Amino acid sequence: METPKIKIGIIGMGRMGITHFSIINTHEKAEIVSVADTSSITLDILKKYIKSLQVFKDYKELIDVSKPDAIVVCTPPNLNYQIIKYAFEKGIHVFCEKPFTADRKQAKELADLFNKSGLINQVGYGSRSHDVFIKTKLLIESKIIGDVIRYKSEMFSCAKTKKSNGDSWREKRENGGGVVFEMGSHLIDLNNYLFGPAEKVGGTVLNTVFSKKVEDIVSSTIFHKDGLAGTLLVNWSDESYRKPMINIEIFGSKGKIVVDFYGYKIYLMEENNSLNMRKGWNIFKLPDVITPVPFYVRGNEFTRQLYYFIDLVCKKETNSICDFNDGLRAQEIIEMLFIDSENIKK
Repeated sequence: METPKIKIGIIGMGRMGITHFSIINTHEKAEIVSVADTSSITLDILKKYIKSLQVFKDYKELIDVSKPDAIVVCTPPNLNYQIIKYAFEKGIHVFCEKPFTADRKQAKELADLFNKSGLINQVGYGSRSHDVFIKTKLLIESKIIGDVIRYKSEMFSCAKTKKSNGDSWREKRENGGGVVFEMGSHLIDLNNYLFGPAEKVGGTVLNTVFSKKVEDIVSSTIFHKDGLAGTLLVNWSDESYRKPMINIEIFGSKGKIVVDFYGYKIYLMEENNSLNMRKGWNIFKLPDVITPVPFYVRGNEFTRQLYYFIDLVCKKETNSICDFNDGLRAQEIIEMLFIDSENIKK
């Protein structure tokens, strides 16, 4: 007898909602039964071409009527709390795009609720599922460059290269707008993933370039336990980058690792015969470490994280690759950055 597919609803059909829609439809154990969005045009198109799909303008109606096993939340961060809490009350598993709230207290409340529930919860910090960064974490844990002493982390894009009037939701910090929430959260979580949760920040500076009400650049020093520290620099107003790029340089007692989306380089002070690496530079491109996924759209990491979530729901296992506790830790650092930057101004 064929096992019934898990039923999934998607709330928010913008760029990420559409991306997740295309990926989930390729999983043999999942079925998208419903979507919700405020755009009538979007809903009309989906209803016209996908007859079996239920469409709603209200997330509560989606949950109450279509009764999904799990939902994928792709709405602006300030709307996520109420959606996730309602899903929790109905016993529904949740995958939520990052950052999963725009408020640390709300993040803490949701993390605590789901910790006790047995419900699968995952935040869409896709870099944890990127082939190169998975490999980088394994290299750090293998001590190939010895003890990590210092790191430098940077993220750049050309997302904001024109003056704005400040009216969009992305121009309001309380909505989850600004470079810290939208881009910096990715790098903050990735640093937590690679080096362990950060404990404090210092020397934070926020700069505006084109935005009226939010920051376009953030720079800071991030402190972890055991004396490990690193720098954080995120700039979404850099026209020299056609696509978003993360660059991380990790300095250790026996060498260093330099990594970006397309590969990594390892400099060793001594050769490593067990890993067949010579003294000096060892260079690896993305094809050297990539693990294929069943369906590709925008990057392997998008498919990998969603398939992982679906598999957990099917197995009723809660060991998420990035759960709400991880989302909370990123949220705590975000709040520290804002507080530190204000203190420096005084």
